[in-house]
Amino acid sequence: MRCAPRRWHQLTLFSTAWLHAAALMATQPAAITMAPLAQAVTSIQLSASGEAVSTSHASAELETALPLESDAPTEVQASTACGSGGSTLVQFVVVRRDLLKTMEWPVGSVIAQACHACTAVIWVHRDDGDVQSYLSDMPHMHKVVKECKGEAQLRALAQKLEDGGIVHHLWIEQPENIPTALALKPYPRDVVAPLLKKYQLFK
Repeated sequence: MRCAPRRWHQLTLFSTAWLHAAALMATQPAAITMAPLAQAVTSIQLSASGEAVSTSHASAELETALPLESDAPTEVQASTACGSGGSTLVQFVVVRRDLLKTMEWPVGSVIAQACHACTAVIWVHRDDGDVQSYLSDMPHMHKVVKECKGEAQLRALAQKLEDGGIVHHLWIEQPENIPTALALKPYPRDVVAPLLKKYQLFK
């Protein structure tokens, strides 16, 4: 059964909230307070008027739920984190569409695959300059979640990125031992967006 557009909007907000949370957990696990985090994510529901809460409201609650560590800067700059070339830093994620459509995995399990891939690439490359800049401006993190048809297309993309020297992590889900999602480390948008242009936004 297809979901209404408003329901998809809720799902998108929910997914983005958890992806941002996963990225912070990779480098600041001690700073996570689960109760406010759960409250922040739970708030991404329909309001009394029937409209989903805004992304800015969700980001504000996540900022409270996921404070920076005590030795981090006490003030976060209002500007969006940028790479060395001045372009906005964005983390691109690609998830297999067939996990939902053909294999009939639960929505939560599919979201988890994207979270796993994001956490892995952030943790492995936590000393990278762009990764540090991306996490230092936590309230303004940008993610783009795209979809591919299935395993063959996901593996082909991983090989293309490997050949081009683009840092990424291909998540292999266990015990199934199958690739389910791929996440790039944060890059300036203009560096990697052209490489993923043919992939549609996940929906």
